[in-house]
Amino acid sequence: MQFAATNHVPHAVFKTRVRDESIGGDNPFRWQDVSSEEIFNNRRVVVFALPGAFTPTCSSTHLPRFEELYDKFNAHGVDDIYCLSVNDAFVMFQWSKHIGADRVKMLPDGNGEFTRKMGMLVNKENLGFGPRSWRYAMVVNNGEIEQIFVEPGLEDDCPTDPFEVSDADTVLAWIKGETAPAEKPARAAFVG
Repeated sequence: MQFAATNHVPHAVFKTRVRDESIGGDNPFRWQDVSSEEIFNNRRVVVFALPGAFTPTCSSTHLPRFEELYDKFNAHGVDDIYCLSVNDAFVMFQWSKHIGADRVKMLPDGNGEFTRKMGMLVNKENLGFGPRSWRYAMVVNNGEIEQIFVEPGLEDDCPTDPFEVSDADTVLAWIKGETAPAEKPARAAFVG
């Protein structure tokens, strides 16, 4: 499912952790609240949301491909790319380290506030995950959703993991004014 939207992204506060050398020790991080306005206002960003850190498709394909194509997005007017998941800041940080993602910014929506307000919070109790984000991507310009790419079958406890339209190649093609490529990188085998 792919549709245009003209809605403003919802207000939410993300609980993030940032490195602060003045703290010292083995964990030199401090909490920092970041509002959706700080992320989206006066900039063009891509957000891709996924069910969870360290999960197979998210780790083998979704995040790595956005990381790989980061410079191409930037060359076409995207200021930043954010990976959003209903996970806490600690998990998102460790996952980005594990994957080697240093350009895509991690956006922990630990309480699912933003995801719920987007209408994308689903139960994944069938997998033991609890409430999580449905897989989608969007292009946001100064807080306005230019385009959103929602995977088909949005439902609680979906028995499958659709990954057809929220991938980096499809989003980049839309930004470039091109048709989504028929052939996309296959889901790589996940090695945990």
